[in-house]
Amino acid sequence: MIQSPFQPTHPIAYGRQHITPEDVQAVTDTLYSDYLTQGPKVAEFEQKFAEYIGATYAVAVANGTAALHLCALALGVQPGQRVITTPITFSASANCVRYCGGEVHFVDIDPATALIDLKAVRRLLESHPVGHFQGLIPVDFAGLAVNLEEARQLADEFGLWIIEDSCHAPGGFFTDSLGQEQRCGNGQFADLAIFSFHPVKHIATGEGGMITTNNAALYEHLLRLRTHGITKDPAQLERPSDGGWYMEMQELGYNYRMPDMLCALGISQLRRAESGLARRRDLAARYDAAFAQMPEVQPLEGAPGHAYHLYVIQVANRKGLYDFLREKQIFAQVHYIPVHTMPYYEQLGWKPGDFPLAEAYYAHCLSIPLFPSLTDEEQQYVIDCIREFLQA
Repeated sequence: MIQSPFQPTHPIAYGRQHITPEDVQAVTDTLYSDYLTQGPKVAEFEQKFAEYIGATYAVAVANGTAALHLCALALGVQPGQRVITTPITFSASANCVRYCGGEVHFVDIDPATALIDLKAVRRLLESHPVGHFQGLIPVDFAGLAVNLEEARQLADEFGLWIIEDSCHAPGGFFTDSLGQEQRCGNGQFADLAIFSFHPVKHIATGEGGMITTNNAALYEHLLRLRTHGITKDPAQLERPSDGGWYMEMQELGYNYRMPDMLCALGISQLRRAESGLARRRDLAARYDAAFAQMPEVQPLEGAPGHAYHLYVIQVANRKGLYDFLREKQIFAQVHYIPVHTMPYYEQLGWKPGDFPLAEAYYAHCLSIPLFPSLTDEEQQYVIDCIREFLQA
């Protein structure tokens, strides 16, 4: 039996935030400023994030779910419209369609990557008349980028819009047919892309989200939708202004704003985004090397542009390993229970057995610790504990 010389002094989670004194100072400075919300830090964060991703516009919002909802609204999802997504995702990727009354249609995954299978998407589209489906929401699951060039070809052929769910993949990329790196969310292929700043994500603000796009009209629409459908922009007013206080609610919107304190934290975190991404890739490479010696462990396929929000392995006895690791103070997690098997979606007609590859993946998947502040000793302890379980 393996006994690791390292013993943790606190639980090792699958992911966690990394807060520095500079982060704290950035928030403190904003708390002492004139603006706690709707102030200059929001626009600054949007500009710097857009530059990092390579998109023209960015809109900061309350969280990733709000980002998805606003995207569906901006793209005009209506009751009865049909949108395609993957069952291996957080439920918000599908729920945003339901918020607007649309119908969600799932497509099975590529078992090697757990990404939506674009070949299966094509088969679904070809089995219906053009116009039957209105949109596609691919998910850059675990940080591995969907090939959006291929997705865009499908979208153009069958008349779809695309929302890229990039919550797992800031800084990630795929290589297009010309050999060029295309960053997740850069707007070259998707109409809109969304990101999350939940504590376990690459950039942590507690709660928060971002929408990126290269479409000016969608950008202006999103700015209204996140603030109750209200505008003060003189160029967009429908009636003569009554004075400097004048504003117009032009449509039904929401309060999905992100406050300045969180944007200040996001700006500070963004300065470390590339170093954090490099550390994630280094940790993933160490896992790859270790598990190459353990045939019982099957990691998902990687790629040079993988952003490694998660490091997912598949094992025969997932429940046993999960429980064993918790006894060892290692808090692994499962990503995700297939959305179509959730009680809500079963009420809409989906059922276990509809997507066997997604369900087979779920039966064996486990996300193990991966975050920039994970130490080499902690990672080796995780590896040793997995080896100990397998050898028992």
